[in-house]
Amino acid sequence: MRWENLALETDHSRADTGLFGADAVVTRTFDTPEFAGITFHEIRARSIVNRVPGASRMPFEWTVNPYRGCSHACVYCFARKTHSYLDLDTGLGFDSQIVVKVNAPELLRRQLASRRWQGDHIAMGTNVDCYQRAEGRYRLMPGILSALRDHANPYSILTKGTLILRDLDLLRQSAEVTDVGVSVSVGFVDRELWRTVEPGTPAPERRLDVVRTLTEHGLGCGVLMAPVIPFLGDQPAQLRATVRAIAASGATSVTPLVLHLRPGAREWFMAWLGREHPHLVRRYERLYADGAYAPKWYQRRITRQVHELAQEYGIGPARPGMRRGIPGRAGPMPYSWASSCT
Repeated sequence: MRWENLALETDHSRADTGLFGADAVVTRTFDTPEFAGITFHEIRARSIVNRVPGASRMPFEWTVNPYRGCSHACVYCFARKTHSYLDLDTGLGFDSQIVVKVNAPELLRRQLASRRWQGDHIAMGTNVDCYQRAEGRYRLMPGILSALRDHANPYSILTKGTLILRDLDLLRQSAEVTDVGVSVSVGFVDRELWRTVEPGTPAPERRLDVVRTLTEHGLGCGVLMAPVIPFLGDQPAQLRATVRAIAASGATSVTPLVLHLRPGAREWFMAWLGREHPHLVRRYERLYADGAYAPKWYQRRITRQVHELAQEYGIGPARPGMRRGIPGRAGPMPYSWASSCT
């Protein structure tokens, strides 16, 4: 396992370039049903605020990711490739070998206090879910949110996890002093599809309960309808059922995002597709023949359908400048989730 591959710079000849050292790694397993088959690698990171590469499609510049790997086990997860940087398996290894940056809260507080930090927006949940199952044990997010609140630093969270409700008070306190955005990812409400492609996540209706609860407590919450899965979750009746459920939850917006298959995720997803839906393999090979993204015509069709349904049910797409914090506070949200990932 090459922990030294996580580097602050490309010069690997320097002893201090790693984000953490191999001698600082503690590996644990827990004898409880919710963590059966999962191994945790506890590390002390050297940096926690990460700059997004300039070529990225992401509409934000800085991220915080307290975990690597994700027990949600979504077969399509684009972040699988990142496990290969540590010589970890991008398939089952990504689902069961979880890297935990145990010093994330204290490190973030120190970095936010630095004179070099300009108070830019920080996005969380953009690589792997910060409210995945491990968070219930390690409880890193309360310290992270407290640091952001205390420095009045704007931030946003994208999650499939219901555990975010544990931190409701911290979210509300943050929204009193800065811009806070929360989005929940719900690509479909088809329970059979959910069980096969997102086996480690809370059910879609439980995620929509999160949206409902946040909204009831004054935190407007959008839904990233992602991913819309071609030929499995894109039928008009499926799209209608999903948008109807999202509207009923009180979501402030719905933004569709069609499945994309980057290297690492593509191989794992296509292997799953070959086992579960072999008749669709050739159709996927044609649809994604030009790369990781479905053709523009397909993306536009899905977007148009979802937006028409959203208008029918009284909600709209996320828009730059849409406020999602405590009602009554001035100031826009810095971006839309429209281009982000689950």
